[in-house]
Amino acid sequence: MPPKLNASQDDLELFRSRLENIIDQRHPLVRLARLIDWRVFEERFGSLYAEAAGRPALPTRLMVALHLLKHMDGLSDEAICARYLDSPYVQAFCGETHFQHTLPLDRSSMTRWRKRIGPERMEALLAETLAAAERGGAVAEKHYKRVTIDTTVQPKAVTHPTDSKLLHSGIETLARMARKHGITLRQSYRRVARYARQEAARLHHGGKRREAEARVRKLRTWLGRLARDITRKIAGNAEAKATFAETLGLINRLLRQKRSDRGADKLYSLHAPEVECIGKGKARTRFEFGVKVSIATTNAAAPGGQFVLGMQSQPGNPYDGHTLAGQIEQVERITGVAVARAYVDRGYRGHGVEAEGRRIFISRQKRGITPTIRRELRRRTAIEPVIGHMKTDGHLGRNFLLGFDGDAINAILAGAGHNLRLLRRWLIRLLCAIFTWLSAARPSPDLRLPNYHIA
Repeated sequence: MPPKLNASQDDLELFRSRLENIIDQRHPLVRLARLIDWRVFEERFGSLYAEAAGRPALPTRLMVALHLLKHMDGLSDEAICARYLDSPYVQAFCGETHFQHTLPLDRSSMTRWRKRIGPERMEALLAETLAAAERGGAVAEKHYKRVTIDTTVQPKAVTHPTDSKLLHSGIETLARMARKHGITLRQSYRRVARYARQEAARLHHGGKRREAEARVRKLRTWLGRLARDITRKIAGNAEAKATFAETLGLINRLLRQKRSDRGADKLYSLHAPEVECIGKGKARTRFEFGVKVSIATTNAAAPGGQFVLGMQSQPGNPYDGHTLAGQIEQVERITGVAVARAYVDRGYRGHGVEAEGRRIFISRQKRGITPTIRRELRRRTAIEPVIGHMKTDGHLGRNFLLGFDGDAINAILAGAGHNLRLLRRWLIRLLCAIFTWLSAARPSPDLRLPNYHIA
């Protein structure tokens, strides 16, 4: 059933004060909530619910606001639910009219809501952050015509993969599933596998590689025995076969792979088989385990900062030049403005996406460069601190969402969170500039001069 709109409950709340009469109306979250058009989400997501079946869904504004606040401050689902109960400003941002003493949802409702919306419709959140920034004067439509595009790695929430760790994880997974479904095993190998993994790690650390490899071979042998034992015992049970099919497929894939294998067939995690090993040439991190993400930002410095115009996950670790056309298409779809000039690094050479009215400029390019383009090309590297802020202040640095859809959703929400952080800072600076101008009796406020420290 569709979410119920917030009906007036003034008769039921006769002796309680409204939030708008308690909180400071100049607070950044209150002003930010006024800039966002919440009806857009009601119209966009309304078709996902059945008309007259089931329990009424949670309010769309509540779910959207919780996800925006989560990625704006880099919080977990549990932490944002706890903050909802602590802060009247968070409740006002979520559309409440009176202070709530109980949580109106369970944490798992956020997971189910993300699955219902999907990565395609989640772009509406990123688009609305840009629309709110336009209403607040932090960015203008002209900034969307010249963009900077780059790629980075969005690491998955997995530990560093080793052979012993993966094999031990496979033994634990199969033994646990067999016990859950009542399958009696000849031997589970759980105790000896745990000891063998510890011994392999200790011997590798001590430089005794040959002895450590012997423990790894034992783990591989035990995992193969366990997989074959379960396969024999579920041979006549169609339901059990369907239950174990995916897990046994991953186990067989793990047993076949070698250390020298590369590419999409290499398995780095049992609970996240979509993880890829990507090397970006960093001195501090030779390899990262996750998915490649394409990012598009404004090239010129807008009054509110450098806003994110598009975010896309790129599974399969494609060549950067092959991601350019899709990224430009997403930017034009979100902003509604055609991209005139795009600035990229040398990894995009050979992209082949030149079109009428659009030009692509690559770092260190000499041909066709005017002073204006040279100045904008020098600003291409300004996208690097934007990526850094999304990884440290947001959730781009470690993705906890499941599957390919989780990769895409986390990337889009990380961009929306970055835009809201810039917009919140812009509103604070705007208020400080107005107060400074009024106190100094200046003829006109200069929004760029004040540089107040914001905790």
